[in-house]
Amino acid sequence: MEKRRLGRIGHETSVLVYGAAALGDVTQDVADASIAQALAAGINHLDTAASYGDAELRMGPSVPAIRDRVFLATKSTERRAEDAWRQLNRSLELLNTDHIDLWQVHAVCDLEELDKVFAPGGAIEAFVRAKDEGIVSWVGITGHTEAAPVVHAEALRRHDFDSVLTPMNYHLYTADAEFHDNFDVLYGLVQDRDVALRTIKAIARKPWIGDHQYATWYEPFTDAEDIRAAISWVLSTFPYIAGLATAGETTLLGKAIEAEANRMDLDEATARLAAIHDYASIFV
Repeated sequence: MEKRRLGRIGHETSVLVYGAAALGDVTQDVADASIAQALAAGINHLDTAASYGDAELRMGPSVPAIRDRVFLATKSTERRAEDAWRQLNRSLELLNTDHIDLWQVHAVCDLEELDKVFAPGGAIEAFVRAKDEGIVSWVGITGHTEAAPVVHAEALRRHDFDSVLTPMNYHLYTADAEFHDNFDVLYGLVQDRDVALRTIKAIARKPWIGDHQYATWYEPFTDAEDIRAAISWVLSTFPYIAGLATAGETTLLGKAIEAEANRMDLDEATARLAAIHDYASIFV
């Protein structure tokens, strides 16, 4: 699997980042098998969150044996420093480790949420403390919605985050001119500052209509060639993106692995994605 430099962090990360939201509501056997599948494919970067159901609990049994071989990231949705600190310690316990490589302020989707993070006694104080004390090596910020690039660019102006995790897929970038322009600003900013950039929602197709058939909160692409096109497009269009998170559904991991191993060229990927008639933003 291709590896790319994770900004100033320096880790040579697999371009597929294991999206542990997939472990939020599965058995331990399913979780163990999914993590083993990822490692066997060359994925060396695991990304989870305290808010992903039982994901940290399910990942925990695998961590001690592989801790020195993987880059381990988790997240907190807490907005007060004391609550974030408490959540970090819980994450360490569940993940069976004494150290997190990347701890991220999670789901900062608008400027109001960003203000909460930076308010007196806000979560940023816990993140700075954790890095100063060596409990975490690096700190980052994440978020969803079309506003994420604007919010994350502003976050970088307020604090020298080491990493950004933000949405990107073909439809978002080509169908929404405002998102396109805002992402380009963020893309330039992270490169100027040598900030790690990872993305989410590469294979998101549209909002769910009717019953959910997968664990994802959006309807994903499931056709192998569509997934191949979607992953190929992101990785080819944005070479500074160090990695993209796999979907929050264990049964789609194998298709993502195959897609990365057999990528389309950019023109072929673009043509296939442009022809999908019901492709839409999942942020409604």
